[in-house]
Amino acid sequence: MTRSQKLELTWIGKDKRPKLEPRILLEDPARSYHARQRVSEQDLFDNRLIFGDNLLALKALEAEFTGKVKCVFIDPPYNTGSAFTHYDDGLEHSIWLGLMRDRLEIIRRLMSEDGSLWITIDDNEAHYLKVLCDEVFGRANFVANVIWEKRKSRENRRVFSFKHDHLLVYAVNRASFERIRKDLPLSEAVRDRYKNPDNDPRGPWQSVSALAQAGHATKSQFYSVTTPSGRVVDPPPGNAWRYTKARMEEAVREGRIWFGIDGGNVPRIKRFLHENKDDGLTPETIWYADDVGTNDTAKRSLIQLLPEAEVFDNPKPEGVVERAVHIATDPGDLVLDSFAGSGTTGAVAHKMGRRWIMVELGEHCHTHIIPRLKKVIDGDDPGGITEAVGWKGGGGFRYYRLAPSLLERDRWGNWVISREYDAATLAQALCKLQGFTYAPSETHWWQHGHASERDFLYVTTQTLSAAQLQALAEEVGPQRSLVVLCAAWHGVSTAQAAERWPNLTLKKIPKTVLASCEWGRDDYSLNVANLPMAQPDEPAPGAAPAARAAGRGRKATTQAQDDLFDGEPA
Repeated sequence: MTRSQKLELTWIGKDKRPKLEPRILLEDPARSYHARQRVSEQDLFDNRLIFGDNLLALKALEAEFTGKVKCVFIDPPYNTGSAFTHYDDGLEHSIWLGLMRDRLEIIRRLMSEDGSLWITIDDNEAHYLKVLCDEVFGRANFVANVIWEKRKSRENRRVFSFKHDHLLVYAVNRASFERIRKDLPLSEAVRDRYKNPDNDPRGPWQSVSALAQAGHATKSQFYSVTTPSGRVVDPPPGNAWRYTKARMEEAVREGRIWFGIDGGNVPRIKRFLHENKDDGLTPETIWYADDVGTNDTAKRSLIQLLPEAEVFDNPKPEGVVERAVHIATDPGDLVLDSFAGSGTTGAVAHKMGRRWIMVELGEHCHTHIIPRLKKVIDGDDPGGITEAVGWKGGGGFRYYRLAPSLLERDRWGNWVISREYDAATLAQALCKLQGFTYAPSETHWWQHGHASERDFLYVTTQTLSAAQLQALAEEVGPQRSLVVLCAAWHGVSTAQAAERWPNLTLKKIPKTVLASCEWGRDDYSLNVANLPMAQPDEPAPGAAPAARAAGRGRKATTQAQDDLFDGEPA
């Protein structure tokens, strides 16, 4: 294999990608929730909880949030096999990889240049997911595989007692992420290491080795040191002093070198607590249960918080999410979780003063997440990281649901605009599909969206006459351009319209968007039971007459639909 060749993970159906419909999001004010009053000036209210399929929701977020998400923390289904009982191992594994790939590609586009992705996973798919992420994010942007101690008890009657999960960490740009990532605050155990046996007025300190590896040292780091007791000390073989002789002598004068109580020990460097507390600790790749919690501690906390709700089997403790969010973000940054589950990521981000977006399709969005977030906002959640971060309540969130598919089948099987769309939502949806920003003008009735200061979009379900188009072109004027989406137009051909009104671009709906997406599909979830059945192949030339007739019937139907969408008599 040459250096230019690229290793890729392959699976059944890898080359097939869904043509996702970029849905609009509809707010339901009855389910949105805000604190009754501000608790602090840093309260955040424009967080988003989205109910719907998470792949469609990620696509819906793409236009507004590309490049804006600082941290993504997701806990996807682990593909343990229980959801795929009707598929052979190779197929279910391929389905899982394909569905994860589709999500990761959009997630990467949503992330900022210094953003990071954190994925919890177990041994069943961790190593395949690692290679998949290498492909999506680039192998050079792999940051770490964190091992989290998810349980402290031992499982008997098994070959191994599994005590850990993986937390794969990727960056959009590793160098950018490493510049912004933060150390962990000093723990009480670390603080206890700082003593003051010599009553130094600078306060508690701990000693660290004054030695360095000889292979990385210069000649100025090889010398003898005379201790206060008169003992002469040389660095041991293979080592040098960390400081040059001049710097060592200066540190001795400043009282920053420790020779032991009797003054005869090998020199060690004094590190003072007051100088180290802002630097903190470099995060390690093993996260112990005593530091961040376990599935069991998370479950007990949820039972206490939501006694009436059915508790998840393996919820993530707030401590795990808190550590990731602390390392990867600053207050006010945007955190995304597209597998919200019981809402841990949003609860933690909220308490830490970060903005958040969560997506959840299951009914526990209403039975678990909303009640939990309400208690967080009201300051009635005493568990998790509440005490550690000093959370008192405040802020709020907006609840959204995915709009239905823009197109639906009529009783003859033809695609038509969904009856659930009114004039406003239709204009909003078509703006999104055409790459325009939905922003209805209060002064110009024909401005529903804009792509620039001079490029606008107008949506109507009417059939426009030549006289109406002439009036519209005059009002738009020669300095602006307008895309007109309408049911049809008459009195002029497409070529004549382009020549007569160069500032107008006419498009028919729904024909102009028909081929752009998969319409009418609401579920791309990782639950295999919800996947569509495979469609039969087109009959071969030598197939039975009935099969050939069925094939001709499908082609005829397709042609009839195309004629209908022309907006002119067939």
